[in-house]
Amino acid sequence: MLNKSDLQSNPFIIAEVGQNHQGKLDVAREYIRVFADAGANAIKFQTRKNTYLFSGDAYNKAYESENAFGETYGAHREALELKPEWLPILREDCHAHGMKFMSTPFDEPSLELLCDVGVDVLKVSSFDLGNLPFIWKIASKGIPVVISVGGGNADQIRSSVETIMQVNSDLAILHCVSEYPCEVERLGLENIRVLADMFPNCTVGLSDHFNGILTGPVAYMLEARVFEKHVTLNRAWKGTDHSFALEPHGFRNFVRDILRVPLMMPQKPANELGSEPVFKKLGKSLVAARDIQKGEKLSVENLSGQIFQIQHLPVRESNKLIGRKAAKLIPIGEVITMDSVE
Repeated sequence: MLNKSDLQSNPFIIAEVGQNHQGKLDVAREYIRVFADAGANAIKFQTRKNTYLFSGDAYNKAYESENAFGETYGAHREALELKPEWLPILREDCHAHGMKFMSTPFDEPSLELLCDVGVDVLKVSSFDLGNLPFIWKIASKGIPVVISVGGGNADQIRSSVETIMQVNSDLAILHCVSEYPCEVERLGLENIRVLADMFPNCTVGLSDHFNGILTGPVAYMLEARVFEKHVTLNRAWKGTDHSFALEPHGFRNFVRDILRVPLMMPQKPANELGSEPVFKKLGKSLVAARDIQKGEKLSVENLSGQIFQIQHLPVRESNKLIGRKAAKLIPIGEVITMDSVE
């Protein structure tokens, strides 16, 4: 599914909901409906078993933040989780809208839960880059894998990719900067090409925390073919990710601009150049700028251009005539043709 050759002209675009659903099933389902219509190929959620993922003291630590959904960090996290029994519903919604159901497991129990539900694509977050035991477990499921490499050095990236490729070649590697939001001067998009050179047989892409859409087409030009973009239904909602996520209109434009790039690249056929309607209407024809005597050479001094109702020899073809001799007297203003020269 993430095969490099298959995505050359059909990029794979992921709408990353994360936990922007606010822990509500109806909101999560609305994300699927809205962002399927906006052009996403996959909707991605996040899956955690918080009592397994966090130590007791981390789970019970007081959490004082304007974005808190609970008095402790554990309570905050639990308020934002999708209930396990909701996952099959979301999977079916994704499929009904022609999209892949995708999620990031942050721990082993969550990985097993997602596989039991039937997730279509698994994501390895930047937080687990280099976590080879967990990466191996994810790759061994035989499900397509997307991995973000935010915060990782070359050795950590290479060891993670090699671990996956030992058992699963259906892989995309995403450049990512783990800053939320990521300012424009910190994007480091040149690393996409670095990853493409490091892993020539793998699909590369971009996991994006930038609050604009220009990164999409720029990344495509740098060989990205998988794109992950945070999305929200309302940037004013409480939560740390909403402020830099794209609302539906922005995401639709993000998809549109990515898909336009390959259409922009082919050159116009040579036999169509100069035949555009504007040239037929306003294109200048070559004329004599003054009387040109028989035997006189045509030059930049004695030629000019004029617009006629019907275009004659275009001025852009003057190079074919300059230096050749007039076959007859050519009065000022007369149209120059190939018959006008020897």
